[in-house]
Amino acid sequence: MIVPRRAVPTVLAAALLLTAGCSSDGGGSSGKDESASPGRTAPGSSAPPRQAAEETPPARGSVKVVRTVAEDLESPWGLAPLPGGGLLVASRDDGTILRVDEKTGRKTEMGEVPGVSAAGEGGLLGIALSPDYASDHMVYAYFTSASDNRVVRMIYDGQKPSGEQLGAPDTVFKGIPKGFVHNGGRIEFGPDKMLYVGTGESGDTGLSQDRNSLGGKILRLTPEGEPAPGNPFPDSPVYSYGHRNVQGLAWDGKQRLFAAEFGQDTWDELNAIKPGDNYGWPEAEGKSDDSEFHNPIDQWSTAEASPSGIAYAEGSIWMAGLRGKRLWRIPLNGTEASAEPQAFLEGEYGRLRTVVPAGGDRLWLVTSNTDGRGSAKDGDDRILELRVS
Repeated sequence: MIVPRRAVPTVLAAALLLTAGCSSDGGGSSGKDESASPGRTAPGSSAPPRQAAEETPPARGSVKVVRTVAEDLESPWGLAPLPGGGLLVASRDDGTILRVDEKTGRKTEMGEVPGVSAAGEGGLLGIALSPDYASDHMVYAYFTSASDNRVVRMIYDGQKPSGEQLGAPDTVFKGIPKGFVHNGGRIEFGPDKMLYVGTGESGDTGLSQDRNSLGGKILRLTPEGEPAPGNPFPDSPVYSYGHRNVQGLAWDGKQRLFAAEFGQDTWDELNAIKPGDNYGWPEAEGKSDDSEFHNPIDQWSTAEASPSGIAYAEGSIWMAGLRGKRLWRIPLNGTEASAEPQAFLEGEYGRLRTVVPAGGDRLWLVTSNTDGRGSAKDGDDRILELRVS
């Protein structure tokens, strides 16, 4: 039985419909989402017309590196833009959070997150701002401790001296399995103001299909760390399962959730997430003929992708590749790819870890060459500003 740190609240609205996920026609357990399909009412029918096809972006896009925002970052992982300006950057190995002035590149250390145990792929990973950040100034962080992976939150006070700007961490959620590999780590607040957490199976493949385990899942929590109202399984934080190692989470303009995850030897995946669905690992890697599993939108060889962060902008998902050393553009029509994925920046900046919307046609992109698996060059690691279409 999964037990969060706090007691589970009574679900006030059992009929709550989740808008954060949407099905595709890729073999999900609940079948195809007809609401995104084009169609007309049959002659003589009194039924309302089906929803028209969604507007799709051009089949081919573009990427321009506008500038280098900051250099000489050490093992950067998570990035969170502040509403009033500035970028918060988490260092996986150092366990620190920096504030970067996006205009000048100046770096200020906010402080060190206590309890981080960095080894292998673990350490200080994703960060996110409270949905009520304007009033509570809370920064959330996902990190590997000596015993597990967990989520904490800290008050940020920029008026205090450098290195002392983070308050004592409050543990929001704990008990996520840790390993030398596959620690997941991406956290994001969704349009519903709930906290979504991507976890890995920590190298134990059996955890992904076990709905009582927190490993190999996408979790949906309240900001206080309780199972969110309306989750698909009673009294459980589990939102979707059958994942191997989720490191990318993003929503489109219609509040549909997408996730990127590492495959093993064959296929990496981009998935449209539907609450309660099974995404197949370890029984399926990539697309499967088994209708029990929700198939990915698309798949890539591990050499081409090894995906980490994703972002939504200009009608497409933008997916950062680590081993692939490139940025993928996946144009969407609803929860399906509307054209073939397109690769950019191949090999130009090395491993790419995190990509975050910067407003309109802009993205922030974080490289990952100082994490022990890349070939660091002078100036690594970097934050880049991109203009995309």
